[in-house]
Amino acid sequence: MLSSVAIAMATKLFLSLLLLLLSVTSQLSSALSEKPPIRNPPSTPSNTVQINSNSVLVALLDSHYTELAELVEKALLLQTLEEAVNKHNITIFAPKNEALERDLDPEFKRFLLEPRNLRSLQTLILHHIVPKRIGLNEWPNSTTESTQHNSLSTDPIHLSTFDSQVKLAGTAKVVHLDAVVRPDGVIHGIGRLLVPKSVQQDFNNRRSLRAISAIKPEGAPEVDPRTNRLKKPAPPVPAGSPPVLPIYSAMAPGPSLAPAPAPGPGGPQHHFDGESQVKDFIQTLLHYGGYNEMADILVNLTNLATEMGKLVSEGYVLTVLAPNDEAMAKLTTDQLSEPGAPEQIMYYHIVPEYQTEESMYNAVRRFGKIRYDTLHLPHKIVAQEADGSVKFGDGDRTAYLFDPDIYTDGRISVQGIDEVLFPAEEKKSELKPTSHVKVVAKPRRGMSMSSLSLLVNRVVFGRN
Repeated sequence: MLSSVAIAMATKLFLSLLLLLLSVTSQLSSALSEKPPIRNPPSTPSNTVQINSNSVLVALLDSHYTELAELVEKALLLQTLEEAVNKHNITIFAPKNEALERDLDPEFKRFLLEPRNLRSLQTLILHHIVPKRIGLNEWPNSTTESTQHNSLSTDPIHLSTFDSQVKLAGTAKVVHLDAVVRPDGVIHGIGRLLVPKSVQQDFNNRRSLRAISAIKPEGAPEVDPRTNRLKKPAPPVPAGSPPVLPIYSAMAPGPSLAPAPAPGPGGPQHHFDGESQVKDFIQTLLHYGGYNEMADILVNLTNLATEMGKLVSEGYVLTVLAPNDEAMAKLTTDQLSEPGAPEQIMYYHIVPEYQTEESMYNAVRRFGKIRYDTLHLPHKIVAQEADGSVKFGDGDRTAYLFDPDIYTDGRISVQGIDEVLFPAEEKKSELKPTSHVKVVAKPRRGMSMSSLSLLVNRVVFGRN
C-alpha cells in the first residue's frame, strides 16, 4: 500500500520538475532570440579593399619594372592605387629600369627620395597612371594630332604619334605596348620618366642656385685702367640703384686731367642734387657746434666738398666719420705738410656706403669686428663694440662714436667721432702731442645765418 503511494508521489514530483524545466528552457530560448545579433567591428579602409591576384597592380609589383615598383612602395601609394583599381580600370605608363637607374639625373633622384619631398614623389608616380584603359586605338593616327587624358595627378598626359609607327606618351617613346594586360588594367612600357611641371618647379626651387639653368651668370663690369671708365656701356639701371662703375674709378681722373663725372642713375637726369645735399651737410656741421674745423678743411684746404657733391649726384652714398674740433686740434705740422696729406686724411674718414648709428652698432654687436672700406685705398677702418658704443680703429689710436647721426638724408650720413684716425702703417710718422702746431681755422660759432650761408656758397661752389 505504502509502496504504491510512494511511487505515485514520486511520479507526480518527477512530472512537476519536468514541467518546470521545460518552462525555464522555453523562457531562455525566447530571451536569446530577442537579443540583437553581435556585429563585427567596423573595418578600416585598408581592410575593405580586396585585390585580386590577377590585378594589374599585383602584376606591376611582380613585373620586370622593378624600379617603378620600388618607387610606388617608397611613395606610400599602394593603398591609393588599390582603391583606384577597385573603382575603374587603370593604365600605367611604366618607365624601363634603365631610365630610372642610369638615365635619371642623380641629383634629381636624391631629391625624389628625400622624406621632405614625399609629395613631389607621389605626384610624379601618379602622373604615370591614367584612370581608364588606354589601348592602341587611343593614339591618333595623324602625326599632327594629339589626345589628352587626365592622370591621377593634376597634370594630364598627351598621346601622339610620330612617323606613323612610333607612339609617344608625353615626351616618352612607348617601347612596349601592352606589356602587361589584366582585366582591370594595362601596363605600357615607356623609354623615359615623365616629369610633370609642378615637380620640376619644386626641384628647381630646392636645388642650389648654381644648378638652375634659368640664371645666366654674368661677370663684373670691366674697367679700363687707362681711362678708369667702363670698357663696355653698362645696361640702364633703375633710378636710385647703385651706379655700375665702382666709386674708386669714378673718383680717378679720366682721359682729361680733371676728374670725369661717373656714369650712374643720376647724371643728366638729376635724380639726386648732390650740390644741395653737401651744402646742407656742411651747414649742419657749422650749426651743430664743435665740428667747424672739419667743415673748414672740406671747403678750404681741399676740394672734397665739390667732389662729394658730384659723387652724390651720380648716385653714390657716403658716410663721413667727422672728428670733432678737439681731435682736429691734435694734428701736427708733419701730418699736414706733405702734398695731399689733408685729402688722404679726409679720404680715410669717408666710407663709400650709407651707415647710421643703429646699423653700425647692430653690425658690431652681431659680428664683433667689422672692416669698412674707405676712399683711401686700400685701407679699411675697423669698427667694434666698446662700452655700449662703436669704437673705430685698431691699436693705440682709436676713436669712439661721440655724436651719432649729426646729419642723415639717405645719401650722406655724418657721424661724429672724438679722434682723428690714421691707417696702421702711417702711425709711425706721428709725433708727440707736445710738438703739434694747429693749422686749422678758428671756430666760427658766432656767425650770423646770412654770413654762414654766404661763406658756404663761396668756399664750396665758388658763388658770390
